Amino acid sequence: MTLAEQMKTWRHDFHRAPELAFEVHNTAERVAGLLRSFGVDEVRTGIGRTGVVGVVRSGSSTKAIGLRADLDALPIQELGDVPYRSTIDGVFHGCGHDGHTAILLGVAKELCDHRSFDGTIYLVFQPNEENGLGATAMLDDGLLGRFPMSAIYGLHNKPGIPAGHFATRVGPMMSSEDLFEIVITGRGGHASMPERLIDPVVIAAEVIQSLQSIVSRSVSANDVAVVSITEMTTDGARNIVPSTVTLRGDCRTFSTEVQAVIERRMREIVSGICSAHGATGTVRYWNEFVPLVNTEREVNVAVAAAARVAGSANVEANCRLVTASEDFARYLQYVPGCFMDIGNGTEGHCGSSLHSPRYDFNDDILSPGAMFFLEVVRGELGAL
Repeated sequence: MTLAEQMKTWRHDFHRAPELAFEVHNTAERVAGLLRSFGVDEVRTGIGRTGVVGVVRSGSSTKAIGLRADLDALPIQELGDVPYRSTIDGVFHGCGHDGHTAILLGVAKELCDHRSFDGTIYLVFQPNEENGLGATAMLDDGLLGRFPMSAIYGLHNKPGIPAGHFATRVGPMMSSEDLFEIVITGRGGHASMPERLIDPVVIAAEVIQSLQSIVSRSVSANDVAVVSITEMTTDGARNIVPSTVTLRGDCRTFSTEVQAVIERRMREIVSGICSAHGATGTVRYWNEFVPLVNTEREVNVAVAAAARVAGSANVEANCRLVTASEDFARYLQYVPGCFMDIGNGTEGHCGSSLHSPRYDFNDDILSPGAMFFLEVVRGELGAL
């Protein structure tokens, strides 16, 4: 069986048995077992609860780099009809982490079979990317102290880009994600007597409208920001004006400075409007994902590697900003690195949006993805 066929088999196996968040026990065990079977020098498990790190060494250089893949699936019911369909109701690999894991396993096998590089490679298999908690867990568990690396590289499939094409950029590439919860407390009562009440629904409507002015009036036109209300709940009923309204949502941007502006203005707006109506408002605001910021040297290494795989015409070295978030960004706060997108295709299930119930990872990009990582190794640690 060729390496491409093996990667496809692994990918389909992971797809059939998806696991969520930190509960990727079977997936991590399978990954660790495969790494050992390839002859990886060290296999460490339980890092960041369920993360796995494989260590491959060759030559005498002390230089080391990291390559990262993600293990977890999504709480979505799969609607696609494929022979390897998820066997777990309400859970499936709707973001392609099964493919990313298979790619890095293929890289591990190739590195062990052909140790013609000089240095150390840390193969990082991370849990709980989707909730933005896995990277922090691995870092808090001493990832960089136990596996010191001079750079780290990640790869993610991207529907809408032709299969096997690559895209990245220097500097900010993917946005932060901040979540918020606003609780507006008024005075509820009978819907027929609004004059005796402080209606938090009316106040909430005013708050929702005013929050949209943050981006248009408090953030520079040269910056990118998104403020979205995604949920509104009350304790009212058909003929009862509620006493409380809760608003929830998220914010996206590419800089910590803009994050601070959004939070400050949100608190000011809620406080001012609620005070004007005789109500009270509280704001809980917290960060889930930080902006993903690539470093120039590592982007140059990654772009050159991708060009050797796909040809320079099929590599976008200054792609558009993406207002989605990625947990890989946490590593880049401590280690130089580059996050690269690889096209998943433009049609059918492979062209469906990430997190769509009909999405599927494109098996045709397993080999180009593995070749990309191997070329990064070549660029950092010498010829394979």
